[in-house]
Amino acid sequence: MLGAGGVLGAAWSIGALAAVEESLGWDATTAEIIVGTSAGSVLAAFLGSGVRTETLLNHQRGVIAPGDPLISWDYEGEKSLPPLPRMRLGSPSLLMRTALHPRRVTPMTAMSAAFLEGRGSLAPLGELVEAVAPRGTWATHPRTWIVAMDHATGKRIPFGRDGAPPTDLRDAVMASCAIPGWYAPVEIGGRRYVDGGVCSPTSLDLVASLDLDEVVVISPLTSTEMDHPTSTAGKVERYVRKLVTRRLLREADKVRAGGARVVLLGPGPEDLEAIGANLMDPRRRERVLETSLRTSAEAVRRQVSGFAATG
Repeated sequence: MLGAGGVLGAAWSIGALAAVEESLGWDATTAEIIVGTSAGSVLAAFLGSGVRTETLLNHQRGVIAPGDPLISWDYEGEKSLPPLPRMRLGSPSLLMRTALHPRRVTPMTAMSAAFLEGRGSLAPLGELVEAVAPRGTWATHPRTWIVAMDHATGKRIPFGRDGAPPTDLRDAVMASCAIPGWYAPVEIGGRRYVDGGVCSPTSLDLVASLDLDEVVVISPLTSTEMDHPTSTAGKVERYVRKLVTRRLLREADKVRAGGARVVLLGPGPEDLEAIGANLMDPRRRERVLETSLRTSAEAVRRQVSGFAATG
């Protein structure tokens, strides 16, 4: 499970994934199922297309190794703040749904409907995905799921799962990354979709009934150990992080109840200090990556030791 987390969340996730693979002697491309949300959807698309974590790590570091696919992305050209939005509500129909059935809609979902519609374009991201899955195709891994949200209903949609609306990998990833208020919603089959992280940071509960032995969760938006920022922005970010973490822990309990062992990784205090308050700030990317490689390796060792101790 690869979760939401913006530019810095993606960098942190690649470091964490590399640490998991090294510690467990495992190749993420061989997972029985690969689920990605928002920033995690980009990583899921690449893993599901057979691109290994080592290649993603090379790309983050600006290294092109022999045999690596040509992945073109301007990290330094990324913006840390969104463009001015359009002067219209993101989803009037979802706002109405919230007013009529407030208990059926989460606060994050309701907020996404109230945000003004974003102007940002995800076309460059679509081109990035096309480097490994040409337009009109899906990932080669048969069970690659990309999670987005129907912006009219607030319903979570795992593209790629049986019964989901048909689309290609490019559009599914763009939809999963369409942060409300920042990017314009992505239209698929006549419906508008936004960032799947609005519903859940990882959508871990989607696999609760699949009878899996072990589930690895890389979740850059959630933390069980926090730092103590002094800025107002930092305090707000950590408060939201606590709320999102509670949801993830409830989902993890559901998966464990089904008999699966859950390896759950999120940024710790040192990672959070590197990340700061803005997950879209590209200036911190390299520091976040290198910090994650070190801290995540230790976090995996602690969890694996805990599993061994409990049998």
